[in-house]
Amino acid sequence: MRDLTSSPADLPDPAAHVLVLNLEVAADASMAHLPGCLGWPVWLLDRFDTDWRWGWTDERTPWYPRMRIFRQPVPGDWGTVLVQVRDALARHAVAAAVAQP
Repeated sequence: MRDLTSSPADLPDPAAHVLVLNLEVAADASMAHLPGCLGWPVWLLDRFDTDWRWGWTDERTPWYPRMRIFRQPVPGDWGTVLVQVRDALARHAVAAAVAQP
């Protein structure tokens, strides 16, 4: 896990960072757009009162086929979201390890 929030804000640097990651986990929709438009895997932690572009219920969006959305079940409930992400990340890590030669 790497925190890239101290990196310069111009687009080439964050894009270069995204391309060396296996997966980006974003708690902010603006940071999810870059890997999404690059076709890179990204998970979005989305608040209960979501933006229209993410849809209302599905964990996928037609905008970015490699994005997965983890939604708050009720306003302010990030605990449930983080448990779901933790569990999905564990499965993702196991799948990645199995795929390694």
